[in-house]
Amino acid sequence: MAVYTPVERSALDAFLAAYDVGTAIDLVPIQEGVENSNYQLVTTFGRFILTIYEKRVDPSDLPFFLGLMLHLAEHGLPCPLPVRGADGTMLRELGGKPAAIVTFLDGRSARRLTSQHCRMVGAALASMHLAGQGFSIRRANALALPGWRELATRCAARADEVAPGLAAEIESEISIMAESWPHDLPAGVIHADLFPDNVFFAGGRVSGLIDFYFACDDLLAYDLAICLNAWCFELDGAFNITKARALVEGYRANRPLNDAELGALPILARGSALRFMLTRLYDWLNQVEGALVKPKDPLEYLKKLRFHRGVQGVTAYGL
Repeated sequence: MAVYTPVERSALDAFLAAYDVGTAIDLVPIQEGVENSNYQLVTTFGRFILTIYEKRVDPSDLPFFLGLMLHLAEHGLPCPLPVRGADGTMLRELGGKPAAIVTFLDGRSARRLTSQHCRMVGAALASMHLAGQGFSIRRANALALPGWRELATRCAARADEVAPGLAAEIESEISIMAESWPHDLPAGVIHADLFPDNVFFAGGRVSGLIDFYFACDDLLAYDLAICLNAWCFELDGAFNITKARALVEGYRANRPLNDAELGALPILARGSALRFMLTRLYDWLNQVEGALVKPKDPLEYLKKLRFHRGVQGVTAYGL
């Protein structure tokens, strides 16, 4: 989540007139994240989230994202529900950009991650994968290997400004991924961005999964590998094997992993680290003037990539 597009009160009032959500009391920017402009919307009817979709989001993908949230919620997963207007439409325009309102979820993201948080997230991720099996709309992963190549090309001329030799290291990694990436593992709908700020906890349980705007069809174990990187490294960069074991055990309690999925975790985690390092690198080199968001450090994920490069097997993850 982030804020790039300011909203004037008159425009907000005109936008809300199409919904049965009351009148606006407050609109509070949400500064976490990097993709879209998000606000906590407080109306006379309650709290909601208003999202304005920025240029990185393809408008043709929005029916997938909004439909997926509806599908998952109908199958018992705690996630935001898109709000329909009086005419039944979920998607409109605000400030000349696509925009939608979703329900507000109680709870908050964890500030000090524990192995129990990781276990609960693993279980929730597996539940999402199972719930997504019946979703009929398909969306290819725009940030799979071809997307990594495109980002690498765009960053190549300036990558060494961030770290000496980075451009060559990226090129080497992409070549290795092209040769080693698995293609015959179980696939389905994945979240693809289940970072700690996209999970809410309340009452000792996961109370919500949010921000489905990278969701797509891809390898299910790749989604778990993304979580290994997002949840199982400490602030000093050290990998926490106890958290990793809890994350995978939580996942396996709801959806078993076959031997091929387990064996592929090191290359999937390495590819996940490359993917997030590249998007962070691009954002670092192409900062948006005036945006109320600070780009995230790409070197954090370069360190994670190098860790997975040295992994010899799944025992490194406590398995």
